[in-house]
Amino acid sequence: MATFTLNINGKKQEVDVDPSTPILWVLRDHLNMVGTKFGCGIAQCGACTIHLDGTATRSCTLPVSSIGDKKITTIEGLSENGDHPVQKAWLEVDVPQCGYCQAGQIMTASALLEKNPNPTDEEIETAMNGNICRCGTYVRIRKAVKIASESK
Repeated sequence: MATFTLNINGKKQEVDVDPSTPILWVLRDHLNMVGTKFGCGIAQCGACTIHLDGTATRSCTLPVSSIGDKKITTIEGLSENGDHPVQKAWLEVDVPQCGYCQAGQIMTASALLEKNPNPTDEEIETAMNGNICRCGTYVRIRKAVKIASESK
């Protein structure tokens, strides 16, 4: 076990965990931040996406020991009241069906728009590629990203 001080959603959080523990499980099991979801466990589905210094990052295979002083943003920290442009667009377009993948989808989309405020359809598809939606709401996801880009 080791003690790590993490910068999560603008707050310092201290955890005492095995250094190889994936940050997903630190968030969910040790800090009770359950918005970030477990999907596949091999960084292939995107349900566990967080921002690490603003970059969309899969958290299920990322050991806590590799974080250092990087800033972590989770879905809980994206906006205080669920009013981030991407979250608002998600509701406007009625993207979710089951909703399980949506936190990861929203985190990926918001990271894209921070780096590229006006992406083309192709750039959206490239950025969102690998975020799996079992319900198949990809057309609505792309539309919501476009709406969010226009409102920024």
